Amino acid sequence: MNDDNLQARFDRQHAASRTQPAPDAAARRDALARLRRLIVGNVDAIAAAISADFGQRSKTETELLEIGPTLNAIRHASKSLAGWMKPQRRGIDITFQPGRAWVRHEPLGVVGIMAPWNYPLILTLAPLADALAAGNRAMLKPSELTPRFSELLQRLVAEHFPADQVTVVVGDVPVAKAFSALPFDHLLFTGSTHIGREVMRAAAENLTPVTLELGGKSPAIICPDYSIDAAARSIAFGKWLNAGQTCIAPDYVLVPAASLDAFVAAAMAQARSAYPEPVANTDYTSIISERHHARLTAALAEAEAAGATVHRHSEAAATSETGEGAGRMAPAIVVGAPEDGVLMREEIFGPILPVVPYRDLDEALAIVNSRERPLALYCFTGDKRTETQILDGAISGGVTVNGTLLHIAQDNLPFGGIGPSGMGAYHGRDGFLRFSHARAVYEVGAINVFERLGPPWGRLARMVSQLMLRR
Repeated sequence: MNDDNLQARFDRQHAASRTQPAPDAAARRDALARLRRLIVGNVDAIAAAISADFGQRSKTETELLEIGPTLNAIRHASKSLAGWMKPQRRGIDITFQPGRAWVRHEPLGVVGIMAPWNYPLILTLAPLADALAAGNRAMLKPSELTPRFSELLQRLVAEHFPADQVTVVVGDVPVAKAFSALPFDHLLFTGSTHIGREVMRAAAENLTPVTLELGGKSPAIICPDYSIDAAARSIAFGKWLNAGQTCIAPDYVLVPAASLDAFVAAAMAQARSAYPEPVANTDYTSIISERHHARLTAALAEAEAAGATVHRHSEAAATSETGEGAGRMAPAIVVGAPEDGVLMREEIFGPILPVVPYRDLDEALAIVNSRERPLALYCFTGDKRTETQILDGAISGGVTVNGTLLHIAQDNLPFGGIGPSGMGAYHGRDGFLRFSHARAVYEVGAINVFERLGPPWGRLARMVSQLMLRR
């Protein structure tokens, strides 16, 4: 796609957003219904395209992790829309009585959505549902690493939406850069922290507000009171879904030193039970590209060369049949990964799980806080005081207690990072608010008392001034 075509698409949506009235609740529900039909009528094609882009991903995994949650988000927005749109009355200070004050939540205009490759459906269409609920128009830029899905989405969106309401832009890195430089009314980017900085820099040229959903090293803390087997089951589930290519996957585990060996054995047993013969297992997802596979292989070799102990699911941990996507990489657990190595310095984004022993919770929290604030944190404890100690002692974008991943699936909870793991949040009402302008309205009553004070400022004005200063 050339820049002229990209600019023309934006100009068409921008003009429509400035000349046409904001859609009412019925029009927004109709847009959400069309989005739902787009998904429901093409489940098989969507799952097949995503699997082909990865090299292999289970249809069930796509349905459970992407299609189902996206439909839930659409349903939640459609059901709640009227309440979200209702003007909110606000109180007025006695100094400005009589009068009325309220807030109207109005569409921003044109929203840009830049989605990553790891969950290409939900991270494109769930924020689109929020943007449509808020009455916006939207341009979507899926990842160049999922070309089959991107082309399918472009066709399906064109079949269900006019181009001045929703449009899909496909292309490689230069197209993505040009996309991020458009003067959107809001830009949502999901991806790496490195690319997030570039997107924010481009958006700043237009004073475009951004929501950045990034990543980081999300820790799991197993407390001494919690069952090692239960924690291993939850962590294994969250880590090896999508072969670890999940922005909120547990990136490393902090375990009581006395329970280190027990956890490693239990977590690896879970991996072998869930994914027998992972290289040939159609329930197990491939690594998205040969470049990503090579990075993970090198990181594992680096740790092993530095003296770390690598517990492998099996020796056949490299690739199976290869096509445009790389092959699968079997789960691995690493004990003693060097602090200055890739596995403990960068977000892993693959099926490798470092495990770090700790002496007490203060040490565990110190390890978490020595790193940049993560997108997610997982706490395993049955003790409420311990839970509070961890929640108070370490900041993260979101938290699941005694489980993994599940906070992201709650439509009534905001999803977002903090600091290097992101800024801003969306989902449900929080998404509606993110893509709306909170417009303040004050209506003067029968008497404008404040104007009656002057100027010229007299005795009454001075009395009111002194009263305001003493309050």
